[in-house]
Amino acid sequence: MNKADVLKGIRDRLDEEEIRRLSAWACPSNRAVRRVPEAGISMGHRQEFALDADRVLHSLAYSRYIDKTQVFYLIKNDHITHRVLHVQLVSKIARTIGRLLRLNEDLIEAIALAHDIGHTPFGHDGERFLSDLSRKYGLPAFLHNIQGVRFLEKIERKGKGWNLTLQVLDGILCHDGERHRESLHPDREKDFDRLDREIRDKEADPHMEILPMTLEGCVVRMADTISYIGRDIEDAIRLGLIRRNDIPAECRRILGETNGTIVYTLVEDLVANSLDNPQVRFSPDVGEALRILKAFNQERIYMSARVKKQTPKIRLMFQLLFQKYMEDLEAPVEESAVFRSYLDGMSSSYREEALPAEIVRDFIAGMTDEYFLDQCNEHLVPVIQPMRR
Repeated sequence: MNKADVLKGIRDRLDEEEIRRLSAWACPSNRAVRRVPEAGISMGHRQEFALDADRVLHSLAYSRYIDKTQVFYLIKNDHITHRVLHVQLVSKIARTIGRLLRLNEDLIEAIALAHDIGHTPFGHDGERFLSDLSRKYGLPAFLHNIQGVRFLEKIERKGKGWNLTLQVLDGILCHDGERHRESLHPDREKDFDRLDREIRDKEADPHMEILPMTLEGCVVRMADTISYIGRDIEDAIRLGLIRRNDIPAECRRILGETNGTIVYTLVEDLVANSLDNPQVRFSPDVGEALRILKAFNQERIYMSARVKKQTPKIRLMFQLLFQKYMEDLEAPVEESAVFRSYLDGMSSSYREEALPAEIVRDFIAGMTDEYFLDQCNEHLVPVIQPMRR
């Protein structure tokens, strides 16, 4: 027996063991669906969703998490959460929940690691600024979950994409951790036509809610909230924005007042109320306490005047940089970064099909905070030449 047959035998055995081990509500790896079938490609010992997790880890977009804002930007503090830590926390928490509920941890990991890939520099503020500019230039609203799918399908690998499974792409699209839900039930009947339609519908109505097709996707969506709610409080306390006693008394009583206690309480409650069920849910008391805590974070942390102090400057930089790249494409200015750092080597299909505004949107969306600021310093800060006598 040759090596390929040995490895395929290992993978087949893993698939069989998975079906016996997982819950009836889990999504086993043999149900994975890809837009372009890869049956003729030897994938060795890796199961389908494990392969997706590896592809996400090797994507350039994943590497840029390292300098992407989570909540607090332009703050010099090495202990403040960045996007790269957030996605790792989501992955860890979601896989823990998945293990206890006997769900597919490979699928959970792939969704969790990829769920924020579409985020702009400067977090949700950057997303809002880029959305306003997108509409100004005739594009639909910009949403980071849709952009994450776009990056992984149409932009990564110079336009080839990673051909990820439907279940992973759906989990990315539907993660929406900001929307409060006490329970989530998967919307299982989906295919790629439905995925594409949901993207179009969501662009037309950003407030529309779409539910994950797998229970694993539901777990990641819940874990997204669990991972950030207490962590953002710890960061805010560290920065002096709030004090621990400011946390609503009911939340402190039910959930705790430290990140560790909040995470532990939420995970335990979710697992206890979701075991052997076709949905994931919190108990009513915990769900209500979480809703109150999210509202507290929104008012006292995310909308804090101290947090938003630099917001007008960042908005202006987004506007000016977007306009600069649009002019460079129209001229064209071949030495511009939008050509050299982004379009160079990009597939002909992307270059021919994408509108100029789409190219600029995609380029800016993929930037790290630091690269964005470097581009602003290079192109927007005037160079003053000394007078010669």
